[in-house]
This record gives sequence, structure tokens and C-alpha cells, in this order.
Amino acid sequence: MINRKITFIFLLLSVIFLHSSYSQKYDAVDKLVQKYPKSFSTTDDLAERINKDFKDDIDKARAIFTWIAFNLKYDYASFLNPPKSQGFSYSNEAEKQKKLQQLDDKIIQKAFKSQKAVCEGFSLLYQNLATKVGLKCEVVKGDSKTRLSDIGREKLGSDHAWNIVYFDGKWRLIDVTWGQGYYDGNKGRMVIDFAPIYFDADPDYFFAKHYPDSGTFLNSKISKDDFLNGPLIYNKTIEGDNKIKAPKSGIIEVKNGDKVTFEFKNISKTDQFYYLNKKNQPVRVQNGKERKGGLEFQIVIDNTIGNYITFFLDTSSIASFKVVMK
Repeated sequence: MINRKITFIFLLLSVIFLHSSYSQKYDAVDKLVQKYPKSFSTTDDLAERINKDFKDDIDKARAIFTWIAFNLKYDYASFLNPPKSQGFSYSNEAEKQKKLQQLDDKIIQKAFKSQKAVCEGFSLLYQNLATKVGLKCEVVKGDSKTRLSDIGREKLGSDHAWNIVYFDGKWRLIDVTWGQGYYDGNKGRMVIDFAPIYFDADPDYFFAKHYPDSGTFLNSKISKDDFLNGPLIYNKTIEGDNKIKAPKSGIIEVKNGDKVTFEFKNISKTDQFYYLNKKNQPVRVQNGKERKGGLEFQIVIDNTIGNYITFFLDTSSIASFKVVMK
């Protein structure tokens, strides 16, 4: 027992040390970039400043992410009332690509000058700056999963855009739009809340909330069913590495009175861990068993549970499931 405790403590301290070192490296980049001017005359000027201050590709990629996240705001008004799409004519493929690039350039300059954009502007500006500092970067368009009603949705959409960037021998996932904050429906406004989890994001978490139009990442197929039918996860889920081990589906089909087993990574019996019943009252998880670095417990699904069940750790949402009574 003593040896097990020593091993556990050693592993825990190793993880903390590695995470601390990793954070400290990015902290240095973030702190320097936050001292930059809030605006630059051109994207060339900003790219030149980044190239001057940073030599490693990873630091350049992070510097762009941080500057955009702290200086651009999501244009929610434009999201609600998008401009009409612009049509154009062309005589060959080369002319088509040239005109498409001109349209992208307009979006980039508008985002850079006004410091407001929707996801397309964020991702195009990121690509523009990444290319200018010597990084390979692409814009990816696809679907996003952000609401309870997205659990079990039947069809895919294409309402979001993000980036993939190449550094240190790998293509990395970056969503600078979500890195700058989120929309708070209760307050009716955008909330600026820097979320570094969307820089070099973990693919398992990333594709729980993103689905590319191509259906693939690095030539590997991504499960459409896992995206559409999986649980809804939140930023705090990713930050705490609270991976959902069970159930795998976000749709819980049960009869009244059935017990459902849940298991979450990195949660213990002593944590303030609870769910809300259909009256929005907190119900503490009482019967948990700690298993392999996580918590396993059962919930009786009855008429006190609403159409969705959301679990909270302290005051933060961790995961939501859709409840379907047979």
C-alpha cells in the first residue's frame, strides 16, 4: 500500500511539473505579446514584430494565437445578421482562385482594422499571419457542437471555421475564435475569456466539438456518429482532462427507474460534483467509487430528471447528456 502511494505521488508530481514547465513556456510568450500595441498599421508589421521576438515555430504560432485572442472580439451582430454572399463571374480556374483570394483579403483587412470578426475572419487572419512568419497553415470549415440541442442532432451543418498549423513535425489544431471567449446567453453578450486549450488542442476533445466538412483529419476518418451523438463537453472538461469513460453515447435511452453508470476521469469522491434535476436543483453525487484516476457512479433516471442531465464540478459544467425515456 505504501509503495502504491509513493508511486501515485511520484506520478502526480511528475504531471504537475511537466504541466508547470509547459505553462511557463507559454506564459513567457503570452506576457510578451500582451505588451504589444493593441493595433498595428498592417499585418506585415505585426508579423515582422513576431519574427523579431520569437525564433521557434511553436512560439510564433502561439504569439499569433494570443495576439488575436486578446485584440479581436467576436462580432455577434454580424453572426445574427450575416452579409449577403457576393457572387462573381470568372472565365477559368486561375481567375476564380484570384477572385476568391481577393474576397478573403477583404475579410482579413476588415477583421484586422475593425478588430471584430466572426470565425471566418479569425481563421483567415490567423492563416495570413502564420504564412507571413513562415508557418504552413490552412483554414478548415465545418460544424460545431455547443448547445444541448446539438446532442443527437440528425444532420451536419457548416457553421464554423478553425485552423491547422504545422510546427515541430506535426499538424496542430487551433481555434482562435473560441480562444478569445464565448457568448453568454444569460447576459446576452460576448464574454472575453482567454482559453488556451484551443491552441494545439487535443484531437480527442477537439473533435467532440468540431467536425470538418471533409470528415477527415490527416487522412484519418472522423466518426460522424460520435460527433452528433456524443455527450456535450465544455471548456472546463478539457482544462481538467475530465474525459468521459462511460457512457460513450450522449443519448441515454432508459425506462423510468433505470440506473445508468457514469465514469469521469480526474474526479474524486471529495470533489463538489453534482448534477441538476429538472427543477434546476443541485443533486450531489453520493455513491461514487474511485477507479483508475476517476470516479464511477450510478444515477437513477426517473421523473425528477429532465430531458437533459448536466454534471458540474464546483460551479463549472463538465458534461451534458440527452435523456430519452422508452
